[in-house]
Amino acid sequence: MTKNRCTWAPEDDLLYRDYHDNEWGRPVHDDQKLFEMLILEGAQAGLSWITILRRRENYRKAFDEFDPTIIKNYDEDTIQLLLTNEGIIRNERKIRSVVSNAKAFLKIQEEFGSFDTYIWSFVGGEPLLNHRKSSEDVPAQTEISQAMSKDLKKRGFNFVGPTICYAYMQATGMVNDHTEDCFLYVE
Repeated sequence: MTKNRCTWAPEDDLLYRDYHDNEWGRPVHDDQKLFEMLILEGAQAGLSWITILRRRENYRKAFDEFDPTIIKNYDEDTIQLLLTNEGIIRNERKIRSVVSNAKAFLKIQEEFGSFDTYIWSFVGGEPLLNHRKSSEDVPAQTEISQAMSKDLKKRGFNFVGPTICYAYMQATGMVNDHTEDCFLYVE
């Protein structure tokens, strides 16, 4: 039986469908997973999400399972090696941003006790349930994602513009933007 899904998750693309059904919009509170998603959303800048989703396992291997305590120590040799890795997007600015973002991430953990506490404070600790009739009703950014972007940049993060932050909020379940006709809308 076919389930109604958000239109961006085509029925015939199993990877997209699985991501939609099992990850997107589900609240994430694990710091390492929150870091991973922030890095992947930044890697997506200027690209389609499916491009990144298809390379996610390569990213995990290339970036030490997104362990910021390891990534913060990447040296120039490591960066140059990453620039030759065909399994990831070989954009130098994006690769270098992973290292600086790891350092900024660890500072937030130190200040707030966890990145989860910090990032979820933008939505008051609870997911925001939106009422979208169709995917066309979903904004590219909101006042909250603009505030998040501004604060993350102030703290040393890169590739965290307001549109990336809103996509991040959707991906980590801070907002529920499943459309009203999607079977996941009521969850």
